Amino acid sequence: MTITPDPAEGIRPSPAQTTIGRASVADGPGGPRTTAGTTGRRRSRETRLMVALFLGPALVLLLVLVCYPIVYTLWLSFRSGDGSRFVGFDNYVTMFTSPNTRRSILNNLIWVIVAPTVVTTLGLIFAVLTERLRRSAVLKAVLFMPMAISFLAAGVTFRLVYDENPDRGVLNAVAVSAHDAFVPPSRYHGVDAREQGELVPKNGGFESSGPANPGEPVHLALVGLPPNRIPTDAKPATAPVGGPGLQGVVWLDFSRGGGGRAGTVDPGEVGLPQMTVEAVADGGRVVATARTDAAGRFAFPELTSGQYVIRLPADNFTEPFNGITWLGPSLVTPAIIGAYIWIWAGFAMVLVSAGLAALPREALEAARMDGASEWQTFRHVTVPLVRPVLVVVLVTLTINVLKIFDLVYVLAPESSQDEATVVALEMYRVSFGGGLDYGLGSALAVLLFALVLPAMLFNIRRLRRDS
Repeated sequence: MTITPDPAEGIRPSPAQTTIGRASVADGPGGPRTTAGTTGRRRSRETRLMVALFLGPALVLLLVLVCYPIVYTLWLSFRSGDGSRFVGFDNYVTMFTSPNTRRSILNNLIWVIVAPTVVTTLGLIFAVLTERLRRSAVLKAVLFMPMAISFLAAGVTFRLVYDENPDRGVLNAVAVSAHDAFVPPSRYHGVDAREQGELVPKNGGFESSGPANPGEPVHLALVGLPPNRIPTDAKPATAPVGGPGLQGVVWLDFSRGGGGRAGTVDPGEVGLPQMTVEAVADGGRVVATARTDAAGRFAFPELTSGQYVIRLPADNFTEPFNGITWLGPSLVTPAIIGAYIWIWAGFAMVLVSAGLAALPREALEAARMDGASEWQTFRHVTVPLVRPVLVVVLVTLTINVLKIFDLVYVLAPESSQDEATVVALEMYRVSFGGGLDYGLGSALAVLLFALVLPAMLFNIRRLRRDS
């Protein structure tokens, strides 16, 4: 009997053919076989090769330019200044016992406390205020413009801004103008007494070298007043004409073109008007005060007996206000911080503005509809919502000020660098500023890295938490 196979069952494939469910393919007897596992491994190798090709150069640069210098600097910090011998922790002991290092750490602490806080606060204020202006982009561009200037150029610019000479320094020009508006400078600052005359310097002013008697005119000769500062109301000096009491004359003992006799009122010499003159009795008590007239004459008609010392008090010769020594030892660090704030306030404003643009307007409108004032809305709604951006700005600026170097180096004069020094500047000065002590400089570099590391770790942790 012949059995005919059912056409519905089809032809059962042989083991040498494709096996359903295993995805295996036979190319023929003895031919190669390719499986899904082999393909996956091949793709994995290709992926790793591609990653290595892209990340390899970056990893090499990271090892050469970052990891190796860190390890080498740490190793060098335990060596002598020239790196020839091992000295252990001597560099670290020297570093923490040096007054300059302690000063640099203290200055860095001042920077960390003041600069990031002020810059972040100003950035927040500028961002909120510019949001209310129609053409805020123009103002933002102006405030952000200092970020386009290098710290070197900013340092040179602020050296001019802080210049002590009011004719060059902008701040001192403003300060002198404001001071002189309320306290005008003395007419006769810088003058001196004629040598071998009747006046001697004392307590910023002048006194007669001997006692003066009523009836005997007193001649008080001064020199050193430039022609352009001679008062316009001054008239030719004349000796006292006589009269009761004690009299005298104060004049500029100088004749143009030469000639004349020292200590004598010569023709062409002018009196010094509005000069305060005091008569001093025994014990230093001022018994009478007078002012000179346009010809320089003064009189004490009530002093008819006794002996007196004639005094020209220091108020007549007070030096004019010449401004503030911004880059002096006492103000150099606040002055540099001021320049840093000017540069970075625009940066903080831009970041905070981006954060404000992403705020939900519904929350602000709800607060205003509930009766909150603008200050309450700003304090209880805007600031809490924009706090993550403020933290980013604050941490970024903290890391930046810990490494501050170029602005301090350029802006602080050499005479004030000891007072303005920070850790990075001290590291440079020790290593390359004349000492050439690479061991101590490397120890300072390790200290700087240790100061920056906590802020960096905090930033990395925050970024991981937010991602």
